[in-house]
Amino acid sequence: MSFIAIYVLWLREMKRFWRAKSRIIGALAMPLFFLAFLGLGFNRMGVPGMSNQVDYITFLVPGILGMSLLFSSTFGGLSVLWDKEFGFLKEIMVAPVSRVSIVLGRIAGGVTTALIQASMILAASLVMGFKPSSWLAVGLALFLMVFISATFLGLGLVFASQMKDMQGFSIVMNFVIFPIFFLSGALYPVENFPSWLRILSYLDPLTYGIDGLRAILIDNSSFPLTLNLGLVLIAATGMVILGAYLFERSETI
Repeated sequence: MSFIAIYVLWLREMKRFWRAKSRIIGALAMPLFFLAFLGLGFNRMGVPGMSNQVDYITFLVPGILGMSLLFSSTFGGLSVLWDKEFGFLKEIMVAPVSRVSIVLGRIAGGVTTALIQASMILAASLVMGFKPSSWLAVGLALFLMVFISATFLGLGLVFASQMKDMQGFSIVMNFVIFPIFFLSGALYPVENFPSWLRILSYLDPLTYGIDGLRAILIDNSSFPLTLNLGLVLIAATGMVILGAYLFERSETI
């Protein structure tokens, strides 16, 4: 494993991110619209299954952070297809570095950009009235966000390593990430689901990521924090390993 290769690929992702201003705006627009229109619009309405001690915008912010991490991380796989299309991936494949280093470099860059976007959304939520339980909790929340992002970067890499068409990737991923998002309880309590749908929600790793963020940021969650952290860590490890394995076996040239 080459740490220099990991750093170079991370630095490339950072430069691409900061140079693409439209990408930053586009990535922030939808989560902020959800936060503004849903959070402020339903803030004075009672939501079934939600604690009376927590207003809706406070309940919603961890879900929107999870949404941002899900979308930005999963579509990180699109950059792999972009590099395939324009030959960059072929060039780095012939370099004397392992494919594991290439995967880790991309994941490091994707996690960093996802955290930057989530931090911007968290800052905007403070303006809208969100108050975390403590400022020390924000640091722990960022730690959890790393593993949430890594989970879905691994998922994006799994699909990207098996596909060659960028448009096809976007279509397929929309069919994957929207069920993951809506089943996660980001917008409403999971307890409101019928029992059969709740089972699917419990199989969704984002459910535990968002519930963990709620446990950390607002001291209100459906599951113990240790359970959330453990399951997210397992999901992140498994998806990164699977993504790296499929990427290493994929035909890129």
